Amino acid sequence: MNIKNKVAVITGGASGLGRATAEMIIQNGGKVAIFDLNEALAKKTASELGNGTRAYTVNVTDNASVQAAVDAAAADFGGIHINVNCAGIGTAARTLSKDGALDINRFNFVIQVNLIGTFSTLSKCAAVMQNNEPDNADGERGVVINTASVAAFDGQIGQAAYSASKAGVAGMTLPIARDLSRSGVRVCTIAPGIFETPMMQGAPDRVRDPLIEMVQFPKRLGNAPEFALLSRQIIENPYLNGETIRLDGAIRMAPK
Repeated sequence: MNIKNKVAVITGGASGLGRATAEMIIQNGGKVAIFDLNEALAKKTASELGNGTRAYTVNVTDNASVQAAVDAAAADFGGIHINVNCAGIGTAARTLSKDGALDINRFNFVIQVNLIGTFSTLSKCAAVMQNNEPDNADGERGVVINTASVAAFDGQIGQAAYSASKAGVAGMTLPIARDLSRSGVRVCTIAPGIFETPMMQGAPDRVRDPLIEMVQFPKRLGNAPEFALLSRQIIENPYLNGETIRLDGAIRMAPK
């Protein structure tokens, strides 16, 4: 799909991987609807990215909030062609601790944000995409990119909820691609390794150094523009579909 003049809905678009992807879309002539729970940061990011960008306050765990934002973005921009889902949370909690079993509400919240929030957004965006005019001879009408994690495959100690949520994102990629094939919508998932997000940038060396040591090459953490670059390649390559792609410097996570 040609990005120029296309409309991208990006959850978690106010910062980190989502913002880098929004910047890439704008730089290539597209338009961006930033979906983020942080209203002030979303508006600030939209202002900084300039024309062709709008901010929407969205709670991806709230079905009505997602539907209202998708409807508003489709009306404001005249359609939706691309959906990149970067909204997510991380948590560290063992299945059993000195306080007993992990609080199921804490586990459930991670699933609600990372897995159900992703599905809620992509399904509603796809409902809009199916009405687009085909972008090429193949009949392509839309592209969805989800964000999993290497934790889906190499979950560490204390990552049961996070790993389950991201494994769910990876696991639903192919079935959704099959579901949406009749509508001309492609679906891929990126499974990032450890990236230089605001949280990691503030982490002490004792936290960062062991993570970097697990990376094979290049010997560093990932940079957000590299996530955006892969997103661009997925959008523009019409034969990429139904795949989960690791973007991790060949990291394989140790138990802890």
